[in-house]
Order: sequence, then structure tokens, then C-alpha cells
Amino acid sequence: MKPTDVSNPEYFHKVVDCQYACPAHTPVPEYIRLIAAEKYTEAYMVNWESNVFPGILGRTCDRPCEPACRRGRVEEEPVAICRLKRVAADNKGDLGDLIPKGPFPKNGKKIALIGGGPASLTVARDLAPMGYEIHLYDEWKKGGGMMRTQIPAFRLPESVLDEEVNFILDMGVHTHFNTFVDSMKEILDKDYDAVFVGTGAPKGRALKIPGYEEAKSNIHIGIEFLANVAFEHKEEVGKNVIVLGGGNTAMDCCRTSKRLGGREVTVVVRSPRKDMKASPWEIEDAEREEITILNNMPPKEFVVENGKLKGVLFGKVRAEYDENGKRSLIPTGEPDVFIAANDVIIAIGQDNAFPWIERDLGIEFGKWDLPVLDKTTFQSTLPKVFFGGDAAFGPENVITAVAHGHQAAVSIDRFCNGENVYDRLPPMTNLVSQKMGIHEWTYDNNIAHDIRYKVPHESNDVALKDRKIEVELGFDKDNGFKEAQRCLNCDVQTIFTTNLCIECDACVDVCPTDCITFTENGDEDDLRQRLRVPAENLTQDLYVSDILPTTRVMVKDEDVCLHCGLCAERCPTAAWDMKKYLYNVTKSYQKNGAAISH
Repeated sequence: MKPTDVSNPEYFHKVVDCQYACPAHTPVPEYIRLIAAEKYTEAYMVNWESNVFPGILGRTCDRPCEPACRRGRVEEEPVAICRLKRVAADNKGDLGDLIPKGPFPKNGKKIALIGGGPASLTVARDLAPMGYEIHLYDEWKKGGGMMRTQIPAFRLPESVLDEEVNFILDMGVHTHFNTFVDSMKEILDKDYDAVFVGTGAPKGRALKIPGYEEAKSNIHIGIEFLANVAFEHKEEVGKNVIVLGGGNTAMDCCRTSKRLGGREVTVVVRSPRKDMKASPWEIEDAEREEITILNNMPPKEFVVENGKLKGVLFGKVRAEYDENGKRSLIPTGEPDVFIAANDVIIAIGQDNAFPWIERDLGIEFGKWDLPVLDKTTFQSTLPKVFFGGDAAFGPENVITAVAHGHQAAVSIDRFCNGENVYDRLPPMTNLVSQKMGIHEWTYDNNIAHDIRYKVPHESNDVALKDRKIEVELGFDKDNGFKEAQRCLNCDVQTIFTTNLCIECDACVDVCPTDCITFTENGDEDDLRQRLRVPAENLTQDLYVSDILPTTRVMVKDEDVCLHCGLCAERCPTAAWDMKKYLYNVTKSYQKNGAAISH
């Protein structure tokens, strides 16, 4: 293998597994260390630069970072990264001049944002300080989009949502609330320099099995049900409620139903529990509130008597998987099951809906009626129109929408200035030694076994009486510190300097995970098998040195390194060093190394 090019900014980025897995590439270990140091405001701002909504995401994020967490390879549970984000948000001080406020000097360019959700708000946050005149259109009376209409208040308090949305609107964004855009042509006729579409996936799927038409008045589409509750158009449900579906929307619907008077609330899923799309913690929260979840039961009929819904008839199936993992649901032959219900909520998926975009404008649509987009620039086939969030490639999550917004803002800025939209901004990186003394580091490198701390919840007696009472109470400062200490500081990298190495193999002896090997070089497949412990995870790289005097090379398996620094402490010649690697995705307002002027 060739020597590893550690100057490539993506090499060490990939080693920081949590940050690499985050769609917005938030510097996770950096803000966790700040929390441990009780620098909550600084930790909040590290988050705000990347993910824009620390308080919101600290409660609602899908947490793609956590399955990637290196702590999960040492113990059963990863670091509670998401809930630590909330610790920073809950304990931040006065942000004062840290958050830029408008108005800003204008650059003469106008941008329209259709939809007031996280993707559009991220575009506004990135472009407004650059002098763009931002016009945001949304059909609701407040910003936030589906964060407001689809996430119940018991998971996301309105005060938290309002605060973080207003940080952006206060940058001088022109808001057009209570305005439903029903024509892209009309928007284009307003002479905006660019248009960004962030309208989400607003169309819930119906389930038109027998009895649907007759029982329609008591059958609700999940996302519409949640929106109606959020805006207080619906304030009660029947005593017996069935929720169809196994995703996070289904979990929100069933828990909301409990708070609106549902006594017997049952979630029925056609697939096995292990195939449910809902996050495990969302399922746990629903079951904590005594909601029944039944699996392997596809609905067959809405049972109606005398024009009134009586319940739902379900079949019974088992799942079979072929060699490629494709699932088939096979009827078991058992008798059908009837479950009584006064109301049924259908939460089986969401689709995009663009009836308001005329098809003669030059915006092409492809499979699933999604716009044809460039996946790097988010530019449509009509160059001045860009898409992001769920409106771009289908339903995802808030953090993905934020990542789309950052990149779309880069593209919009380049487009408006006549620049190549494919000329992307390189990341801002830094690699700094953490050495304080012979065996001292500026970071806590003690690797100890420590189980994940549990987040306290409000009691059911209190939480179920009011849909606006937040259920998760969050970590207090003490438990936040303890949980932060579980982080292995994976952004502090082991750096090897070949010409300082005397090949004493002391680092090999001291390494607790046997991730360092000195051996003859070879091709990657061969080398992976000849290490002290075979490197089986092909998604993570090997760190390979130049050729040493003995003709061997140093090979380190990045997958199992704990970044403990013992190799650097033990090395008699300082061939090993521990250096903190900071990787920040450059935003549009930071091009040419410039930052927002506060």
C-alpha cells in the first residue's frame, strides 16, 4: 500500500465516525468537550454553525451519529450525542452578539424560499448575512414547517422551536406567512434571482381497503392529524384508537392520541418489529405510555355497521427473507383478528406533492414525481430553481434538510454571482498537537468502562394530561458531564512521523486494542489479514507509514483505535503525537475564509 496521505482533509474526517455520519458534519467531540468544561454557550455555537437548530435537534434528531459512535464498539450503548446537544441548548447563556442580527448591507439580489421548514431556514441563515434579500413563503402562521406541524409539543416545546426559528427570521427575512403558493410561475414572474423549494413531503398516504369510503369521517391521515392537533383544530379522539404504521409518525400519532382522550391506543404494523422504521427510542417511549404495538398484522378491512366505523379486521402473516434480504409477508393461515376502534389514524408513509409547479417551466420531474436534481448542487433543470430537504429526494429528517440547505446556499450564491456551481467550498481544517508535557494531554484520554446514563422522563400521570408538557426532561448538568466523559475524543488523531521512529515496537506493546503492527508491506487485502488483529471493517482505512529502515511499515487499523494516546506517551522518540483534528464544512458566508461580521 502507498503511504497514507494525512493531508487529505477527508482522511481524518472519516476517522471521526460520529461527525462523518452526521449529514451536516457537526464537530461532535469538540462540542462534547466544551460541555464537559461547562462551556455551554460555546458548545451551543459550535452546533449552531453546523446544524442550525441545537435545541430542536437535541430533542428530535434521528441520531445517525450514534450508531457510528466508537464507544458503541467498546460497550453496548454509544454516547448520548443527541441528548448532550440538548444540554448545551438548555444551559446556554446570553448569546448576545454571537447570533448575527439583521438588517445587513444589501447586495442587490433577491431570493424566494418556498416553505418555512429546516431546509429553507438554513438557506436563509446562510444567505441573509451576505446581503441577500430573503422572502420566505409558508402557508402556516409561523415558521418551522413540518418541525412545527409534525413534531408534537410533548417532544418539542413551542418555546424552543420559536426561539431557534426566530434567530433566523430576525436576520431581516421577509416573511409571507398564511400564504399558500399555488403557482411556481407566479413566483418566477416576481423576478427573484433564485428560488429555493423546501416544501417537504406534505402528502400522507391513504389506505383504500374495503370500508374506507364509508368510514372516512373517522379515518385520519397521520401528518394531517398531527397538523390539526398542532394548530388546535382537533382536540379529542375516540376512546379506542388504532394507528396503522410503524414509523416515527405513527409513534407521534399514537402518543398524541393518548393525550386527546384515547384510552386504548393500539399501533398495528404489517411487518415484524425488527423492520419497523421508527427509532428504537420512539418505540420505547410509546410503550412507556402503555401503548400496545402489534406486529405482522396487515389491515384487510375497515368494519362499518350502520354507516359507522366499528373497527379494523387484520390478517396474520410471517416474514420470509431471500438471500438478498428482500422480505415477503406470507399469510400464516390463522384466523383474522378484529380490533374495535372509534378512530383510525393512517401513518404508512409520505409523498412529495408538486401540483403547484407548472410542467411547462423547464423543471423536469422523474421517478415518484420528484424533481430531477443535481445531487451535489441541488439545482433543478431550470437553473435558477433549487430544491432541498424532503422536497428534493423524498422524506428524510431534519438534520438532512439542514445539510441540504447549507449546500444549496453555496450553489445559490455561486449562481447569483455568475460562478460555477460545481466549484464547491473546501472544508476548513486544523490539526494541532495536544501535548502539554511528557505524559500530559490537553484532552481527557482516560479510557474507562462507563454505561450510558439514562435521560429522566416526566411521569405518565403528569405527561398524559396535557399534550404540551415535555416528556423527556433532559440531562441535568451533573449527568451531562458524566455522559460527556464517555466520549473517546475520536477527533484527537494519532500522528506518526516515520523518520523519528527507531522501531522499538514499544507502541505495539502498550496499545490496548492491538491496532498497531510493524510488518512488511503488501496489497490491502493481504495486509489487513497480517495485522496483529485482522482488520475486518473495510469501511474504515488503514494508516500506513513510509518504509522504515528495516523495510517494514507501520500499519494502524483506524477502526479499533481508541485515541487513548498511550502510543504517544510510550514512544521514546516522539514519533507518535496526538493532534486534534477540527473539520468544519465551509458555509456560503465563509467563502474566501471570511466569517459573519457580528
